[in-house]
Amino acid sequence: MAWWILVVSGVLEAVWATALSKSAGFTRLVPSVIFIVALALSMGGLAIAMRTLPPGTSYAVWVGIGAVLTIAFAMLTGAESASVIKVLLMLGVVGCIIGLKAVTH
Repeated sequence: MAWWILVVSGVLEAVWATALSKSAGFTRLVPSVIFIVALALSMGGLAIAMRTLPPGTSYAVWVGIGAVLTIAFAMLTGAESASVIKVLLMLGVVGCIIGLKAVTH
């Protein structure tokens, strides 16, 4: 169960990171509210997952999921350029996340 919570928390990290960029320095209400809610849920889920999972692994997986999804969303929406090398590097991060899951007891 902790792994599922960690994955959802990682997805929420991408949500709050994207909302933060859309909030224009907290001058836009809706993205600012989304940021606050997603941040609280993401951090709360990370804390719950860390009750069971090692802290280093939990944090690395959380950040990795959030980073990859944030970049992927930015590429899909045109906010960031896409390239083969970026996609390959992102797949490397995904591979490392899977590897951490595989070696964590």
